[in-house]
Parts: sequence; structure tokens; C-alpha cells
Amino acid sequence: MQTCLLQYPMENATRAEIVCNQTNAWDWVYTMQPAYMSIICFFGVIGNSFVLCVFCLQKRRSSVADIYLSNLAAADLLMVLCLPFWVATIINKFHWRFGEPMCQVVNIVIGMNYYCSVLFLTLVSVDRYFTLTRPLSPGRKRRAFWACGICFSIWIAGILLSFPAILFRSVQFFPHLGIDACYLAYPHEGWRLRYNMTVNIVGFLIPVPVVSFCSYHIIKVIRSSQKMRKGSRGSVEWKATYLVLVVLAVFIFCWLPYQILILLDTLDHYEVMSGCMWAYVLDIGNQLATYLGYSNSSLNPFLYVIVGKHFKQKAREVCRRLMRCRKQHWEKS
Repeated sequence: MQTCLLQYPMENATRAEIVCNQTNAWDWVYTMQPAYMSIICFFGVIGNSFVLCVFCLQKRRSSVADIYLSNLAAADLLMVLCLPFWVATIINKFHWRFGEPMCQVVNIVIGMNYYCSVLFLTLVSVDRYFTLTRPLSPGRKRRAFWACGICFSIWIAGILLSFPAILFRSVQFFPHLGIDACYLAYPHEGWRLRYNMTVNIVGFLIPVPVVSFCSYHIIKVIRSSQKMRKGSRGSVEWKATYLVLVVLAVFIFCWLPYQILILLDTLDHYEVMSGCMWAYVLDIGNQLATYLGYSNSSLNPFLYVIVGKHFKQKAREVCRRLMRCRKQHWEKS
């Protein structure tokens, strides 16, 4: 058996280590993963582009939730647009052909997507909470302006949190493998631990309690309010809230395994669990958890269409407008 290079696109997992003589078990990487990522990329580009078009072309003024969800779609679109680079790289046995600048840019966008996604979803949940529990609070009309500013701040925070991709990501030649790998080499293990802690705290320990608190009170208000069940305005608010809850549930389903693997990676660093076979299992798990997380970026747009009746209404309005514009253009020509 030959040794294998364990190379991942995600920030924490790019540890080019030769750990176990298990190359035959990694043959699936070169067959299954490119096809899987291609499917994610195809549906993610189509779905997120459609969502952005609906939000941008709708006649009504965008709500705060619309602003957050459109930014979430933009983050997902940027991420799936980066996947073809890794598809080509995996097909070429992790040989990176696109130069060092693209190595850094592609991976900072992929790393940024996770932070931006979880923060946008947290903001959507908080907005639904205030909308349902304090519908008459002053300054609601001004909140859309502040939402844009908050979204800008989150994009900046996502870039800063993914900054190791610029500081330590480079293309290095591995003579024993004969490839140039897009490789994240931390100067010392302290950076790896900082990354793991940042992912667990910012991506899970802070947002999950906030989302859980908001979701509990949202469901409580919906169940206890006759207006939410019978009134027309309440019906619209319920549809929007239901969509948010489903999107959050799918996000947790897709990314929770990755969070668990990050925690296990930290335990591996402290040798709580060690051994060649454990390292091998951990690396396999990282692969599976990472690409399950990537699929979230292509699932969200279809959740809008399947679950979000309010969104479907907006989409129909936009389609009718485009059809009228096209018809008028034909009549003039």
C-alpha cells in the first residue's frame, strides 16, 4: 500500500499529514467527492441565483428577514462558485493548478461562508422573535437600514475570522507525492487550537442558545395567539417564521457533525484519544462532515420554494412582472 496525503478544503482540516497506510480506502475520494460536489455546485448556483433575483426584483420593500436571507443566499452562492476549483483538484489527486492567489481566495471564501451563514441565520431568528413578541415596538421601519449595516459588519467579521487562509495558506510541493498542494500550514499548533475554538464558540456555543431561546418563544407565541392562526397578517408572519425554523433545523443537521469533528480534533491534539487508526477515522469523518456541511448551501434555496409559501408568492409576483415586461417588449418590437 502507498501512503496518502490527507488534504481538505476546510480551514481546520488542511493538515497535510501522512498518517496511515490506508490509500486503498481513500479511492472513493477521487470518484465520489467530485461528483457529489458537482451536484452541490450545480443546484447551489441555480437555486441561490434564483433566490437573489426574487429578493432583488420584488416590488415590495424588503423586510429585515428578506435582507438577512438574501445575504445568506449571497454567501451560499459565493461558496458553491468556489467548489469547481476543488472538484478539479481532487480529480487531479489534490494537485493544485490555479496558483497561490486563487488558493488563498477560494479558501477564504469557503471558510467565510460558514461564519456568515450561522450569523445571518441567528439574526433572522432574532428578527422573527422581535417581530412576533414586540410587533408594535418603535423604530421598526428604521430597522431595515440598520440590518444592512449589520450585514456589512458580518461580512467583514467573516473575512477576519477566515484570515488564516491568507496568512498561512500557500501552494507547496510534496516530492514524495509529486504534487503541488494548496496547503494550510500553521506556524505552531496554537493556531490550530484557536481555529477549533473559534469554530465551536462562534459557530455553535454562542448562536445555538440564542436561536433556541428565540425559537422557543416564537413557537410559544404562535401556539397561544389566535390572531396568528386566523388573521391574514398573522398567517403571513407564521409562514415566514415556519420557513426560518426549517432553514435553521437543516443548517444544524448539516453542520452539527462538523462541529463534533472539530471538538474531537481538539481532543486528538491533547492526546485524549490517539493512535494511527483514530487519526485515520478522524480524517475520514472530517471529509464526510465537511461535504455534508457544503450541501447546506444548495439546500436552502429549495427550502424557500418548498416550505416558504410567502417566498413562493414573491417569486410568482416577480415572474409575472418579468412576463409582462417581456410581452410589452414584443409588442413594441
